[in-house]
Amino acid sequence: MKNSLLKLRSAFLLLAALLLPVLHAAAQAGTDSPEMADALRQNGKIYVVVAVIAVVLAGLLAFLISLDRKVGRLEKELKD
Repeated sequence: MKNSLLKLRSAFLLLAALLLPVLHAAAQAGTDSPEMADALRQNGKIYVVVAVIAVVLAGLLAFLISLDRKVGRLEKELKD
């Protein structure tokens, strides 16, 4: 149990480490944002983009969790 929590924590930290540069770049963009982003914002499609990114990241996280459980199960079988 403790081992799987440690793996889950490390997967979360890896995901956070991957997201931090993206969030930093978005914060630095400020008023010099590209025209495409302005057009998406005006049309209300920016929410679709954000939703797609959120779904993809949630899918990756779910995949990592399921993979961790499977690997844990295999490790337990090998131990026995």
